[in-house]
Amino acid sequence: MTAEASLLPEHLENERMRDVELLELLDTPHEERFDKITRIACRVFGVPMASLSLMDRDRQWFKSILGLELSDVPRERTVCRTTIARAYAQPEDPVLVLPDAASDPAFADIPGIGGKGGIRFYAGYPLYGPNGHPVGTFCIYDTEERNLDADQLDTFAELAEWAQRELDRADELDRAAEIQNQLLPRPLPDLPGYEMATICLPAFMVGGDFYDHYRLRDGIVITVADVMGKGLGAAILSSAVRSSMRGVARVLERFGTRPVGVLDTGMTLTVGAEHLADDFEHTGTFVTSFLAALEFSTGDIDYADAGHGLAAIRRADGTVEPLTSGGGPPLGIFSATTWRSEAARLDAGDMLVICSDGLLDLLDEQSDPAALCRFVADRADPEELVAAARALAESNPPLDDVTVVALRRETAS
Repeated sequence: MTAEASLLPEHLENERMRDVELLELLDTPHEERFDKITRIACRVFGVPMASLSLMDRDRQWFKSILGLELSDVPRERTVCRTTIARAYAQPEDPVLVLPDAASDPAFADIPGIGGKGGIRFYAGYPLYGPNGHPVGTFCIYDTEERNLDADQLDTFAELAEWAQRELDRADELDRAAEIQNQLLPRPLPDLPGYEMATICLPAFMVGGDFYDHYRLRDGIVITVADVMGKGLGAAILSSAVRSSMRGVARVLERFGTRPVGVLDTGMTLTVGAEHLADDFEHTGTFVTSFLAALEFSTGDIDYADAGHGLAAIRRADGTVEPLTSGGGPPLGIFSATTWRSEAARLDAGDMLVICSDGLLDLLDEQSDPAALCRFVADRADPEELVAAARALAESNPPLDDVTVVALRRETAS
């Protein structure tokens, strides 16, 4: 296939670029999961150069590159655009191998091909996007003429499949992050006499932190939880915990015999943990959780703490009171644990704040929960508090998920 034949029809190029855009990887930082593939390729084949790239509309951009000081090159000056076209023309045999690119008239004039220290050997394998269009290439290069035998071609294909799995994983994480964001509760429009602000920032694309809030009886129930670990596995379990706690609360609302108040939070944690016991055992994980139920008319709070320890009330006068209790261990640590409720109250101007330990990391106070009190003391407004947490995360990207929920009572009922 000649370089001229590597131009794609406009409609096909538009569809291909849509796949590139869906990956959302262009101009993102290098990642070890991709760099590992190019390092191993150089070692396995004894070549000085390897790359994993995406083909933009007018440039080839390198997500990982070894042995070449490049971030991108114009598309028309690449061999890889021919590899992309080959994926359409010869889908059953998409690999492009040039034993000596410098001697091939179709490629000899491309900058970097041939000459002293220039590329002679090239092998490229197309990588595909979510809808099956070639979006980039996995390549190895050498400054000397060479070829690949049948076993080496198989190995090259296996490494390309590894690179493809990583691209697929990136797309799956994008979709998981979108779904996780959609599962966060929508703002509640009518909180009589109260205002609330929330934030949940995963350290990676998806996270193990979550918060939830919903109306129940004449009040609101708030949950903040932190699943051990990060990433997709923690996100899956956090969804299960959220659903379980909501389900238990709804059942207790409908069939329970609680005479006053919004919810028995201790019983909710206890029953929810029993419901999730098999999941915790099979995954070998645990979850810290703080559950609070507030009655609008009185400001009374029923709360239970499962190893979380990061909640406080900022009083109208600026003092901050941690919500401490006998509590109990995180969910999933011990079977047949019973959690008990504690009581607190919000008066006019008071604010309930619950966070995850990712906020302490941003405050450089990982081992000092009192840092939450110091952070809250200077901020009387929920939106102001959440904005301050977001600013910290933007100035110092967190290594752990960051969640903050703040609920302030505006007027006495």
